[in-house]
Amino acid sequence: MNEYEGSCNESILDSGQFAAEHNLDHEEVKNVIKSLQGFRYIKAKELKRETLVLTDDGKKYAVEGSPEIHFFSAKDDLEKKLDPSVYKIGSTQAAKKRWVAMGKQVQHVEDKVKESLLQIQQGLFFGLSHFQELDKESLSSLKTRKLLVAQGWTGYSDIEKGPNYAPKRKIIATDLTRENLHNWKELEFKEYNFNAKGQPLDAGHLHPLLKVSASLSFCPSDQQSFMSELDSQQRNGRKSLTTVQGLKKEYIYSNILKDLKKEFCCNGTLVHD
Repeated sequence: MNEYEGSCNESILDSGQFAAEHNLDHEEVKNVIKSLQGFRYIKAKELKRETLVLTDDGKKYAVEGSPEIHFFSAKDDLEKKLDPSVYKIGSTQAAKKRWVAMGKQVQHVEDKVKESLLQIQQGLFFGLSHFQELDKESLSSLKTRKLLVAQGWTGYSDIEKGPNYAPKRKIIATDLTRENLHNWKELEFKEYNFNAKGQPLDAGHLHPLLKVSASLSFCPSDQQSFMSELDSQQRNGRKSLTTVQGLKKEYIYSNILKDLKKEFCCNGTLVHD
């Protein structure tokens, strides 16, 4: 919290840019903004866009350098010194960039791939209007080589002072505890959100027999008839026998029995009398 209170910004246009400029974790900045916004210390708009992240190969190249730079650096016995995959990719890319031709090498090259990957990895690239912009050809090349993937990004924009702004955060009560109710005159309570829906209630359970009758798509009168014809008999201390009779001939009894057996995990039989 104290890290952000020292800022003299009247407004912050982009939370991602702010985090990068101050070398902060953007997720932590988002949490602080969300907390301050909940208490109306600040106002902010949610910001969504697509950003780029490094793949596993991209992270590897950012640390070790691109295969083509390895290829260029190896003077003799390239195939013996390099991993087969590195040699294959490196030789192809080096030829495309005209680093090697007719068995001769240029004297000096720059690993632009590593530079671009580091630039993205360090958070210097957020979109077409943020920081140093990579040219479309470089981006396309990195994507084609599967060193970058697009990923959804969320943050905040237009962050300004809210109606309850204060240089330091006040202690505001959020719960109606016994102690808070005794001292309610001295306390300042968080504003209640009457639009909050709360947790869904797990209530209104149906008896298993009602579930079965509902699944059979009875009309209301037939459903009532079904329930009235139930007869349960206790056979012993643990088991009971339930009979259903008087159903209309139009019903497919085998399907009804199948649903009953599935619902109650029991056995059953049809008796034609």
